[in-house]
Parts: sequence; structure tokens; C-alpha cells
Amino acid sequence: MNFLSRLAVTGLAAAILAGPALAPAPAYAAPPADTFVMAKDVSDIITLDPAEVFEFSGGEIIAQIYDRLMWFEPEDMATLVCGVCETYTVSEDGKSITFTMREGMTFESGNPVTAEDVVYSLRRVVKLNKTPSFIITQFGWTPENVDELVRVEDGAAVITITEDFSPALVLNALSAGVASIVDMKTVEEHATDGDMGYAWLKNHSAGSGPFKLQTWKANELVSMTANEDFRSGAPGVKRVIVRHVAEPGAQRLLIEKGDIDVARDLTPDMVAALESNDDVTVQTDAKAAVIYMAFNQSDEILSNPKVAEAIRYLVDYRGMADTFLKGQFKVHQAAWPEGMWAAYNETPYALDIEKAKALLAEAGYPDGFEIHMDTLNQSPYPEIAQALQGTLAQAGIKVEISTAEGKTLWPMYRARKHQLILAQWSPDYTDPHSNLDAFAHNPDNSPEAKLTGVLAWRNAWMDEDMNAMVVAARNETDTAKREALYHDIQAKLMHEGPYAILFQQTEQAVMRAEVEGFVSGPTFDLIYYRTVSK
Repeated sequence: MNFLSRLAVTGLAAAILAGPALAPAPAYAAPPADTFVMAKDVSDIITLDPAEVFEFSGGEIIAQIYDRLMWFEPEDMATLVCGVCETYTVSEDGKSITFTMREGMTFESGNPVTAEDVVYSLRRVVKLNKTPSFIITQFGWTPENVDELVRVEDGAAVITITEDFSPALVLNALSAGVASIVDMKTVEEHATDGDMGYAWLKNHSAGSGPFKLQTWKANELVSMTANEDFRSGAPGVKRVIVRHVAEPGAQRLLIEKGDIDVARDLTPDMVAALESNDDVTVQTDAKAAVIYMAFNQSDEILSNPKVAEAIRYLVDYRGMADTFLKGQFKVHQAAWPEGMWAAYNETPYALDIEKAKALLAEAGYPDGFEIHMDTLNQSPYPEIAQALQGTLAQAGIKVEISTAEGKTLWPMYRARKHQLILAQWSPDYTDPHSNLDAFAHNPDNSPEAKLTGVLAWRNAWMDEDMNAMVVAARNETDTAKREALYHDIQAKLMHEGPYAILFQQTEQAVMRAEVEGFVSGPTFDLIYYRTVSK
């Protein structure tokens, strides 16, 4: 039995979790020196098509497979640089950007990476119109005009925007996963009934990144092989295997035994217990992800502003952060994360049962009410949900909790079929517009709009004043004024939006001592496997 087959035995997790009453789990050999094996809960993967991926694990995977138009390199994640392009120039009016291409770059198929591929990839996103498409359709691109506005001229890719965006913001947005460049020839060879390869690219790859997709088996594994011709040089390992291991306890046993190279989802107490183990190291990285509750405004109870305010006072932020979340989450109550430019770090809310009761009485619910909360089934979400259930109950709010895998939860959320939801969000790119456009800006609240990538739309919330504030901040060219506008938006959203923002993440990855070069940046997809060596 080869290495991959040994890891694929489905009884592994069950054997580990069954405990000493059953026969011990079989021994598994350590990963070969040229193979990087990671244990992670990847149940949220729905697709690996970069025009559709809008989940955390899928975003991390496509960042290894595809190069983007713009990018942040692991050596300097503060500087935005060209990905597949060599240079870019901005027109005097700021409305057009011309990208010249790197010479000699090829896709995994051997086809050259050309301006035609760039144009095709961006047009494809707009025409397929899947969840993340709003990241670039906000430039004024539609299926009807994108062929005119995104085009090839003299061997270069040229984009024209119709909105008043600053070029810097446009370039930043083009570092998002939705701006991954696909191999036009290969994708079209696998197109069916004019679908631009949509069915095929869900579980195949056509990229020019440091790795090539070998296999994706849902709730089992993702395996990739190295692209030896990657523009920055061959990766440090020849193969990567991401094992779906949902239980933190199972991940802990695997990392202790040396059957994997890194465990990504251990709980804080598990990490603390391993810090004295010389066979492993703990890598801590500040992340931009925030955990929040959202209140569907189509619900009669939750649409009452006093109810929303009461719920914000029914969260034991500090109690959770200082106990079962300690070391991996800190209290943060604004929509843009601490540590990023234009962050707003005020934390006005704390647990106050009496104040919450008074607000509920003013809202007409002196005895509370019953409500349903949906969340992920992976730690720490069930634990946070149970803590919230306990504190909300002290004000008479009876919460029924349902948990689900991401591939089930996110489509339900995007269809507006929730009441309360406990969820996570991470920026798609490193400008505050990334988060605040999603949390605060909803140009069309109708069900027919299907702005499924916009959190405000998902929660049926639209505020014209807030919309105007977001647009003004987006278009402001003076840096200091723009930062002040974003602070104003976050302060208003904190008190008036359909959210209670709770925590910001710090990731703790536990890896074998021989593993070097694993880089985990602030966002969910600024994670680099190509730098890993053993």
C-alpha cells in the first residue's frame, strides 16, 4: 500500500476517536521528505473553480494552483506586485490600466500565459456571475459590456472601469482569488454547452501557480503536485496533501505521531499541551478573519434595532476570549481587522444583562423570545454558540442551535434562509473596502438581485446613508480623509448594522520540528505552500 493509500483509509478518524476501549489505530509512516502533509478541516470546499470559490479552504487551495493578475509575495506581504503581468500603466484619467505580460510563463498544460488568458479569465468571472463576481463587477462591468471594457490591445491586457475607483483600489481588488488567471485553451477544450468550462473546472485545474491539482475528494483530501516551471522557481516539496481531519483531537494524535507535517485546527488547550514537545513547533500568525453574529432583517424580531443592541450586550466577549478561545481569538468589534490600515479598534460592548433586559423591554419583548442560530460544526463555533445560548437565556432569549459543514451552511446563508447566524469573514483583498463593501453596502436589497457575496444583502439590510458613506470612502483620494471616513463607517456599523462582531483570529499551526518555511499571511488565501521545505 503506497503512502497516499495509507492516509486515505477512512477508518483513521474513527479509530483515533474511539479511545482505548477499542484496538489502537494502525501505525502510519511519516510523510516522505519531498511531501508536505497537512491536517485541516476542509469540509467547506464546494468548488475549486476560481470564478466561484468563496470559501476559506477553497480560497487557500486555489492560491497554490493559480497565479493572479496582481499578488503579494511571501517575502513581502506589504507590497502589492504583478503576478502574471510584468508591468502595468495607469491612464491619466485613472479609468484604464494596461498590463504587459511576463515573457516565458506557461500554464500546467504547457500553453503560454498571454494577455488573451487574462482577458478571458476576467470576462469569464463576469459572465458566470457567481458569488465572488461582485469583487470585479463593482468596476461597472456587466455581461453586456465586459467584452468592450476588458480587452486585448497590442498584446497587452487593458481594463477600463466606469466607476470612480482609485486605481490603487482596483489593483488591490485584482489580487483577490477571483482574479486568478486560467488557461483559456484548456478550459474551452472542456467546455460543455457554452459553460466556459464551469462544470469541468470545479474539480480540475488550469493554472500557472506553484502546484497543479492532482485530486480533490470532498471531505477526504486535496492532493497537488509541484509545478517545476513556476515563475519563482520550483517549490520546496514535490507534493502537497491536505487531509480532511475534522476533529482537533484526531489532528493532535497525528501530529504527535509524526504522521502529518502540520495540524491547523488544534484547540488552545491542545496547543498549550504541545508547547513542551521538542518534536513539534507552534507557529502563531495574526489573521484578519473576524467572527460575528448576523441578524436577518427580514425577521420581524431581529429587525428591531433595540433587539440587535440588546444582543450585543448579551455576549461575554472577555469571558470567552480569556478561556476556551485564549491564544487564538481576541475581542474585536469592528468590521475591519486590527493591524490593517484604517482599523477601528474601539470595543464599546461588554456583557451587561440588565441593560440588555431594559432594551428588550423597550422593544416590546420583556420576557424574551425564541430564535434559531445556525453555525459551523467545527471548533470553536459550537462552543461559542453554546456560550451565547447561555448568556442570551439570562435575558429570556431561548436559542436553538443548528450546526452544519460549510458546504451546507454557506449556501443556506447566501439564500437568506437564516435568523441568527454565527459566522466568520476574512477580507478578499487588503483594502478596507473589501470588508466594508460587504458588511455595509447594499445597492439593491431585492431578492432578485442575488448579491450573495454581500453580507448586507444576505441579511436583507439596506441603509442609503451607509451606502453613500461607503461610496464616498471608496472614491476618496486623500489618504487621511479616506481613513477617517472608514472609521466613521465602522463606528456607525457597530451600533446600527445587523451584526454583533465578536472576535479576531490568531492562527496557531502546530508542525513537526523539521518543517520550515510555512508562511501564513493575514488573509485566508495569503498562505504559501511553495516556500515549505523539510
